[in-house]
Amino acid sequence: MLFVAILVKLLYIQVWQYEELHDKALTSWNRQVPQQTERGLILDREGKVLVTNQLHPSLHVMPGQLEDKDLLIRELTERSGLPETVVRKEVERKSYLNHLRSTSQALTKNDVAELQTLGVEGLYSSLAFKRSYPYNSLLASVLGFTGADGSGLAGVEYTYDHVLKGINGNLEIYTDAKGKRAPSNPDEWNPGRRGYHLQLTIDLAIQQLLEAKLQRAMEAYKAKQAIGVVMNPKTGELLAVVSLPTYQPEDYQSASPDVIYKNLPVTMTFEPGSTFKIITLSAAIEENLVDLEHEHFHDPGYTHVAGHRLRCWKRQGHGSQTFLEVVENSCNPGFIELGHRLGEERLQSYIRNFGFGASTESGLAGEQKGILFSKEAYGPLEHATTSFGQGISVTPLQQVAAIAATLNGGHLVKPYFVSRTIDPYTNEVVAETFPELKRRVISPETSKKVRETLGEVVAHGSGQQAYRSYLSVGGKTGTAQKAVDGHYLDGEYIVSFIGFAPVQDPEYLVYVAIDAPEGSNQFGGTIAAPIVGELFEDIAEDSPALFEKKKTWNDLPETIVPQLIGETKESVLPLDYPFQLIWHGDGNKVIDQLPKAGEPSRPPYTIHLYTD
Repeated sequence: MLFVAILVKLLYIQVWQYEELHDKALTSWNRQVPQQTERGLILDREGKVLVTNQLHPSLHVMPGQLEDKDLLIRELTERSGLPETVVRKEVERKSYLNHLRSTSQALTKNDVAELQTLGVEGLYSSLAFKRSYPYNSLLASVLGFTGADGSGLAGVEYTYDHVLKGINGNLEIYTDAKGKRAPSNPDEWNPGRRGYHLQLTIDLAIQQLLEAKLQRAMEAYKAKQAIGVVMNPKTGELLAVVSLPTYQPEDYQSASPDVIYKNLPVTMTFEPGSTFKIITLSAAIEENLVDLEHEHFHDPGYTHVAGHRLRCWKRQGHGSQTFLEVVENSCNPGFIELGHRLGEERLQSYIRNFGFGASTESGLAGEQKGILFSKEAYGPLEHATTSFGQGISVTPLQQVAAIAATLNGGHLVKPYFVSRTIDPYTNEVVAETFPELKRRVISPETSKKVRETLGEVVAHGSGQQAYRSYLSVGGKTGTAQKAVDGHYLDGEYIVSFIGFAPVQDPEYLVYVAIDAPEGSNQFGGTIAAPIVGELFEDIAEDSPALFEKKKTWNDLPETIVPQLIGETKESVLPLDYPFQLIWHGDGNKVIDQLPKAGEPSRPPYTIHLYTD
């Protein structure tokens, strides 16, 4: 009976319980060497790679299998350049599997390959990758960066970490209790799954152009910061987002936290200045409170509100002018009058309907809501200053979204920068973002009137530096005094310009702001407007301007670009005046030029020269 009982027990264990006990045994013998999978690529709207991966293998040691420890430590020390104490500590750590993290980071891919040829038992290499940014600091404030473990820490890398990060694989090795390999069980490879690719709405070419222009402006005017946004006003697609100063994502540890965690178009809030006047103008036109062409307004240079004298930027005033000229001249008292006609409640309602005081929901990390006056703190004085863009705090992206609504027929659109999520194996689109219209804020008729009025601002008013006779450009300048802790800083301004093209049916909306430029001409019309005009030269299709530019005494004439292809640097240098020559390449012979020979050149007469 005892023999039968033992036999039954053996059968029960070896037959009925076999699978369960076998799995438990394998689990207890199983040792896993982690294998990192590649993060998904980040692409621009045309499929150009903005962020990719570089193979950088890691090393692991199983102390129980290590027979020639001293040889391994000596080889690792020589190749990594690390102190022997550091390497020895990593190798001898009490664990079934030691990840040689510091040593691996100090080795090259070739070093790891050569170490494997030594045949050291217990040494394993595993797949690991580090992020690579082919365009260095370009778009860094949007893209962000990853940590040593490959997880996103900022920007798109952080916000979309769950999309970009794949499922890691592993190499399963079976050992006995002492860590020795169990030859009866072969190793198993689990490949994991790569992360999804992310395609952005960003246009690489536009991003490069705008970032380069703003970088030059910062250097020329010794400015603290620069901001740029390009958006399709019809769809809300962000084509470029610039935040300067910038940093190298691959070396983010060397950058200031004030730079790496701030994407100025959404994290910086400030008084918008005169660009905000477009909102007051749109509301007044929508409510039929002004006749721009026929109604006149007299500006003595100031106006009194609630016992305070509010001045125009032009101290002596603009005198008698139509309300169209009020807009062209960016006359503060004239806009205070428009605000008075609208009334406090109605203007505040329009401001909120245009999206101010709330997130644009763009998805960009760290976006702020801005600050509007509370109902209790909003009196006649606050109402007057709000009418011309002072006293409230907004983000650049809020301004772009709001102004887009004044141009696209009256719809407030949601800005967005992620276009598609793509399967890395099949290239199929697994998720897609489509334009989202939040609400209508003004009528198409009002929108058309606003576009035409802003076209006249560029042709006849403060935005003339953005004018191009072969382009249909509209826009508005802004010059806002910087406020800190409730006090305005003496002599520090944020100068800006928001422009669009073509006026009839805008495809591009561009916002540029320069923070605290040095010099006497701290105005949006003289610093920011030319940058937008130059950008439109590069990206917008030719379309004759709706309005002829108002000639001024200091207008410089057009000149014809000379033929410089085939010339040397020495022969070209005498042309450095009146032309501004920008060299590309380290050669001595010119092989290409922009603009081409024979084309008209407009101030500042810039010619790009490409050498051999």
